[in-house]
Amino acid sequence: MSAPSPAPAYEIRVAEDPADREACFAVRKDVFVAEQNVPEDIEYDAYDADAVHVLAVREDGAPLGTGRLLHGAAGAAKNGDGDPAVGSLGRLAVTAAARGMGVGAALVRAVEAAARARGLTAVDLHAQTHALGFYERLGYRAYGPEFPDAGIPHRAMRRAL
Repeated sequence: MSAPSPAPAYEIRVAEDPADREACFAVRKDVFVAEQNVPEDIEYDAYDADAVHVLAVREDGAPLGTGRLLHGAAGAAKNGDGDPAVGSLGRLAVTAAARGMGVGAALVRAVEAAARARGLTAVDLHAQTHALGFYERLGYRAYGPEFPDAGIPHRAMRRAL
């Protein structure tokens, strides 16, 4: 009999206060702007104001990862078929130091929980092609052709809730 695995040394929460939202934006800047060379002027957009942001934080409060859910008209504008019942998961980022700890999967599940709480029936996302396997393991299925976003190849994916 194996010993129970220890609880993760982080928590996931909806980023409701300004400090949490700033931590989300800092993670995105580290991952997308600094690591992946996404221009900063396209990393942050008008959708950020009304999106549900989720944040992973270490026990000491250090931010480890983030993601966001667009819903309603914003989700419909970003998903594959303009359906307001389908949310859009985006800006999923995990710091280099936190990769391999399950943070990304926990953030995806938190976004899905936020989508369910808003009555959404599915979640769409635009995955960087190197991350297709990660999302497939979480139940997402790719559809449509590959396309560039910020100069990085992506595929659309969806998971019914």
